[in-house]
Amino acid sequence: MRFEVNGAGVDAEPRPGQSLRTLLREHGHTEVKKGCDAGDCGACAVILDGAPVHSCIIPAMRVEGAAVTTATGLAPGDDLHPVQEAIATGFGFQCGFCTAGMSVTASTLSPDDLPDLHRHMKGSLCRCTGYRPIREAIEASVLGPVRETGAGLTSKVHNTRTLEGAAPGVVDSQARDDASEPQGVGASPVPPAARGIVQGLEPYTFDEPVPGALFLRVLGSPHAHARIVAIDTTAARSIPGVVAVFTHEDVPSMRYSTGRHEHRTDDPDDTRMLDDTVRFIGQRVAAVVAETSAAAEAACRAIAVTYDALPAVFEPEEARSPGAPLLHPDRTPDDRVAEARRNVVAAFHEEHGDTRAALAASAVTVSGTWRNARVSHAQLETHGAVGWLDDEGRLVIRASTQVPFLTRDELARIFDLDPSRVRVLTARVGGGFGGKQEIFAEDLVALAVLRTGRPVAYELSRTDEFQRTSVRHPMRVSVTLGATDEGVLTAMRVDVLSDTGAYGNHAIGVMFHGVAESTTVYRCPVRRIDAEAVYTNNVPSGAFRGYGLGQVMLGVESAMDMLAERLGIDPFELRRINAVREGDRLHPDHVPHEEDLVWGSYGLDQCLDLAQAAMERGNGVAAPAGENWRVGEGMAIAMIATMAPRGHISHTSVTLRRDGTFALRAGTAEFGNGTTTVLRQIAASDLSASFDRLDLRTADTDLVSHDTGAFASAGITVAGKALHAACLSLRDRLLQVAREIASPPLRERAVSTQEEEARLEAGGVRVGERLVPFDEIVDAAGESTDEGLRAEGSEHGDVRSLAFNVHAVRVAVDVETGTVKVLQSVHAADAGFVMNPAQCRGQIEGGVAQGYGSALYEEVYIQPDGRVENPVFRTYRVPQFADIPDTEVYFADTDDSVGPFGAKSMSESPYNPVAPAVGNAIARALGTRGYEQPFSRDRVWRLAQGTA
Repeated sequence: MRFEVNGAGVDAEPRPGQSLRTLLREHGHTEVKKGCDAGDCGACAVILDGAPVHSCIIPAMRVEGAAVTTATGLAPGDDLHPVQEAIATGFGFQCGFCTAGMSVTASTLSPDDLPDLHRHMKGSLCRCTGYRPIREAIEASVLGPVRETGAGLTSKVHNTRTLEGAAPGVVDSQARDDASEPQGVGASPVPPAARGIVQGLEPYTFDEPVPGALFLRVLGSPHAHARIVAIDTTAARSIPGVVAVFTHEDVPSMRYSTGRHEHRTDDPDDTRMLDDTVRFIGQRVAAVVAETSAAAEAACRAIAVTYDALPAVFEPEEARSPGAPLLHPDRTPDDRVAEARRNVVAAFHEEHGDTRAALAASAVTVSGTWRNARVSHAQLETHGAVGWLDDEGRLVIRASTQVPFLTRDELARIFDLDPSRVRVLTARVGGGFGGKQEIFAEDLVALAVLRTGRPVAYELSRTDEFQRTSVRHPMRVSVTLGATDEGVLTAMRVDVLSDTGAYGNHAIGVMFHGVAESTTVYRCPVRRIDAEAVYTNNVPSGAFRGYGLGQVMLGVESAMDMLAERLGIDPFELRRINAVREGDRLHPDHVPHEEDLVWGSYGLDQCLDLAQAAMERGNGVAAPAGENWRVGEGMAIAMIATMAPRGHISHTSVTLRRDGTFALRAGTAEFGNGTTTVLRQIAASDLSASFDRLDLRTADTDLVSHDTGAFASAGITVAGKALHAACLSLRDRLLQVAREIASPPLRERAVSTQEEEARLEAGGVRVGERLVPFDEIVDAAGESTDEGLRAEGSEHGDVRSLAFNVHAVRVAVDVETGTVKVLQSVHAADAGFVMNPAQCRGQIEGGVAQGYGSALYEEVYIQPDGRVENPVFRTYRVPQFADIPDTEVYFADTDDSVGPFGAKSMSESPYNPVAPAVGNAIARALGTRGYEQPFSRDRVWRLAQGTA
């Protein structure tokens, strides 16, 4: 058949059942993304004969004679459509995986559509931004000129100042050269990837096809707990196109964890690549490698497996009780499993003072037990990897991962390879939120490549994401607080039970982190913490934004609100009375691994003031008309360390080339956190260079010696600090060599005099009246290589600071339907020096939006037999345009002594206080409190009716 794509004719022979999405990608149109393949997310949107459609549900055979327009064809040549221009310059993307499809759908709108914009865009999901910048971009492109980049910020930021810690001569952070906009730290330059992202041309994991790649598919277990008695692959192997079938008999016997940390011993060794015992529905049983995806899927169906079903346990309380089925009875503390005979992966029990006596003596006490649900990361790009052998026979894996170096090291260990024989790299990663701090595809791809000698690709489906990767740890959190009549805390008791599912990836770290900053944010003389993480036959839990803090904060912050109500004290004031203050001891006896925390800065007091003032001002939004609506306000605070404990390492390098450009190399990954833009800003400030002179490459184990990874909000505080060190080192060397070239007698002068007489410019280093060209400097430096003059920098995360967030919200609750409408949303953040105000605002809005999702809508339901009940976006409620309110964002004016340029991390922390703030607002609106998150419409309705 023949049809048109972006005005060009295409001849194609679609396969039976093929969708338009896959047909377009097979013809090179990788701007059409796969987010769900069910018509639910909009990442694959195209215009078909003038109407926007989701190409994943359009049969390919139906487009004969039709005209298709993709994101790259919305404007002629290399031009951008107005909506693309508005999204690109208005920071309407973060990971960007949804953006091309979002642009396509939005390009069809007219002014008449704007009043009903939420309905027109409801089929386009964004997990990162919170929708505000996308909506503003659409409105601007439809109604008038594109707004100025970074405009509309409601936050207080300091944009220019003398930079402490910078090399001599750096007095203006806005490095411009010939750039048309400020590009140094403190500014909001448009991300260099913006144009490619809005056109769909910025490559993600599967957007650069590997010729001849085989397809890998996985057979999952139908049982929650069973032993494989026999497995017959004869029929599967006989299917034409099948190259290999792997079972537990074909894989290394070594056990490991899918979870990755700097110290691999942070996680239990409880996982085999393919196991003869399955412990949750969907667990890998076999893997098939074939010439086509259809052949691989058919072969999976042809595998005959005989199971011996075993008793299963799904409730964590039951799982740790005597007589419960044991999931990993042979694991020991040497494997980092605390008590396998009780299904307990990790346990922490510590008391500081006599809690029982202190509570008994308290003037007032409050207590409650809260439960929060499983939440899917729901990043738009699913997990996946493609691998091959390079010309030297090395194993190469390109994966959608946050941790390429840690993945490389574990693959080398599993397959007994020298790490130098393994290379792991990423393209741009389409969202992560902690879910890609795991190995869910790379191990099977490595196995298949090594056994077949051919390239292999494994891309998980959206259903696979729900059934076979990980979710946020559901927890039961019990909190009891004691206080004086004046509201001073006298005692705190916290009891946490975490369900890690069938495997213990991240179970230990999430549990310990969850009970750390959530409790130490308050000054309390007596406290007891009990926490256990247990195995069940549910889908595994794993790393998720906030890393356990959000779950425990739900209990602690809700209990604080109860205490405020009981005492008649304003909830903001109660936090002022009890919150930790600058100079307080930061590592109480009961919290391990906190000795490296220091007071780099303190902004909680400002955050409380900013949020409270905003709530008192209001925003003029009233509750809907009708007598059924009740209004309430709630707030919560959060504290988080600015990086992971016990070391988070990043090595970077900067090389001056003879043409005056700089090669920047770092190991961290870009997945919507804005790292690649901020790293350029750091170099622009340190080296007085514009972005067009900065060649940045990241996330490739061949580039630098090591990088722990893009998690624990480490993009700025670790990788950024390391690059800052490399830039300053190179700068010092450039100035030194230039002075030696220009005025040899100056070698004998004092250092301060030398520094005053040399400065970086676009064409070289100016020493007095002479401009020493960069090529002359490179040639004169004895340590230069063919590439140029190089300097290295590193950060080891030996010292961590603290960041604070306060979220406040006013809601209206319909007592007849349980509907919760957010009337005002306010977030105050202690981010230190704000490196990129527009991006940082976006990170906060995105975290808040994800917080609203888990607070009001999102829950992975588990059926009684352990099966995930809603493994697609159609039934799993990712927030849409209409669900997320605009959030007023305010920044405290702080300057951190630990972070580069005074910055702090701000990727995870905005998420944590949202759910408790929402729960507190609902409780004050209804006069009764909910204890189960999400506060979904059915639960809120039952609360309102008094039947919860």
